[in-house]
Amino acid sequence: MESISILEIKLGMAIGIFAVGVISFAIGIFFLISRSAGKEVKALANQTALLVKKGLAEDVAGLVGNASSLLSATSELVRTSAGIGVFLSILGFLLMVVSSWIVLRIN
Repeated sequence: MESISILEIKLGMAIGIFAVGVISFAIGIFFLISRSAGKEVKALANQTALLVKKGLAEDVAGLVGNASSLLSATSELVRTSAGIGVFLSILGFLLMVVSSWIVLRIN
C-alpha cells in the first residue's frame, strides 16, 4: 500500500482549484454574453416602449406608470445578470491565480 505524499496532495489541490476556477470563469463569461444581451430582455423592452407610447397617446396615466415600472424592472434584471457574470469571472480568475501560486510554492 502506497502512501500519498504531501507534495501529491498539494498538487491535487492546485489542480482542483484551477479546474473550479476555469469552470467559474467560463460560466461568468457565458452569463455576460448571453444573459445581459438576451433577445428576451430586448423584446420585453421594445414591447414596454410601445406600451408607453400607446398609454401617452390615449392619455392613460396608469398604463404609463405600470410600463415605467416594468422598464425599471427590466433594467434591474440586466444589471443583476451582468453583476453575476462579472462576479463569477473575477472569482474564476482569482481561483486560477491562487492555484498557480500554490504550484509555485510547492518545494
